[in-house]
Amino acid sequence: MEKPIKELLIEANVAQASKPIGKRLLWLTLAISLFPFFPVTPCIAQQVVDKMVATVNADVLPECRQICLITYSDLLWQLALQPNTPLDNPSSADLNRALHLLIDQRLILQEAEKLPSIAPTLEEVKTARDELVKAFPSPPEFQQRLQQVGLTAEKLDEILDQRLRIEKYLDFRFRNFVVITQKEIADYYKDTYVPRLRARTPGRIVPTLDEARAEIEKTLTEAKIESDTDAFLDNARERAEIVTLNPV
Repeated sequence: MEKPIKELLIEANVAQASKPIGKRLLWLTLAISLFPFFPVTPCIAQQVVDKMVATVNADVLPECRQICLITYSDLLWQLALQPNTPLDNPSSADLNRALHLLIDQRLILQEAEKLPSIAPTLEEVKTARDELVKAFPSPPEFQQRLQQVGLTAEKLDEILDQRLRIEKYLDFRFRNFVVITQKEIADYYKDTYVPRLRARTPGRIVPTLDEARAEIEKTLTEAKIESDTDAFLDNARERAEIVTLNPV
């Protein structure tokens, strides 16, 4: 089953989407500090010849900073932060998936920057970093992936800061306005929840509507956020000036 776009967009909070833009975005908070696993002396990272890959609204937004530019390093960093994704000689398909995801992230970030009140705190960034580390088999393996693509601790925190801004913006713009009716919950319980549970686990006692209400409401909420986010991105892409400088 495909991961929701919010989860993918925030995928390092992975899971973070994962947040569910499922929330699916993105989706994102566990408990090991990454700092102890970063060496004090500079590490020898794989040499990567960087190049500009694409721009997003570079000629549209005044004083546009790095969030208008996507480089080859940005693609490698995106891949490095995705568990079980090969980093040696990445395929064109993997690079283009990373590119499309980064374009969507940049489109949301450009809107999120208009809301300075959603800026993440240092503690929130640390929590996201701890959670991200736990998505990998071990902290040393995670560190090795960062070194392989030249991703420093400072740059990692910058990426996590951006992902948190994405998540907060989507919450601000969509989650706060989602309304799930009791009829929608009852219909989902009857038409989807019960049949699916019986098909997956025959013989299991099916929870009552009241027992399943909170779970169903959460599921329907995330689905509406995902739908609204998809519509938002479709509209943003249509209006955006996206220029490919070097195909990958």
